[in-house]
Amino acid sequence: MRTLALTRSHAQLTELLKLGKPRVIALIVFCAVVGMLLATPQLPSIALLLAATAGIGLVASGAAAFNCLIEVERDGNMRRTQQRPLVKGSVKHGDALLYALITTAVGLWLLGAFVNMLTMWLTLATFFGYAVIYTRLLKAATPQNIVIGGASGAMPPILGWAAVTGSVPPEAMVLFLIIYTWTPPHFWALAIYRRDEYAKAGLPMLPITHGLAFTRLSILLYAAILAAVTALPVALGMSGWLYGISVAVLNAGFLSRAFKLWQEEGEAEGDVIARELFKYSIKYLAYLFAALLLDHWLMVLVA
Repeated sequence: MRTLALTRSHAQLTELLKLGKPRVIALIVFCAVVGMLLATPQLPSIALLLAATAGIGLVASGAAAFNCLIEVERDGNMRRTQQRPLVKGSVKHGDALLYALITTAVGLWLLGAFVNMLTMWLTLATFFGYAVIYTRLLKAATPQNIVIGGASGAMPPILGWAAVTGSVPPEAMVLFLIIYTWTPPHFWALAIYRRDEYAKAGLPMLPITHGLAFTRLSILLYAAILAAVTALPVALGMSGWLYGISVAVLNAGFLSRAFKLWQEEGEAEGDVIARELFKYSIKYLAYLFAALLLDHWLMVLVA
């Protein structure tokens, strides 16, 4: 009986953790940690790194849980979200709300008590921007939802930088701008091959409101803008040759896929390319920030 009870408790905990969208949170935390490590030539203290990482991660998990609570009806209409705990009924709404409140509160407390107040307030603003402004107000109101709401998703490197230095210099804003520019083509690629699901959920994504041709062109244009924005770290002296070569290769992959998608006129073939671009865009951002970090420490070692 005890073994059965432990198994059930473990299963319930697993379902609660799924509310926090752990794979998304992993990328968020990674970008925040890169911001921390880029902020100074020296390694920040381990205590600060742990407190900032845990605090940002917990608040992000709380925001994701609130997102699941707000969107449970929409999630039930979309195949990719039908297995979320609230939709399946494996987690009760009250438990989900409690989980969201606790993770958010503990995360903010860690940031305020062991990091600094600027990081805490910026993280709280990010939470509000995602859970309320984007999810509650923008997502169902305008096809530009991801363009406006993307500011919240672009905050992690700023949060990381602020955690270490207590400030938000232009270098941190460059990292913000990279993610902010990356967000629309990333999500519009997803919206192309999931457009029927978004339509069923009543969400005015760009392929639904403006058509596939317009969306494909928008993705290509944003990919070109992204290529220019990601060159800023080199232009501003933040990074050197290693990042420069890496980002050139990454942008070649992004632009070639975006161009291929723009040229494709068939819907089925276009959906395949859009799916490929969406998957590539996730790797693109992770590899880009990894290159930034490696280049930074290479420059520190050489100096």
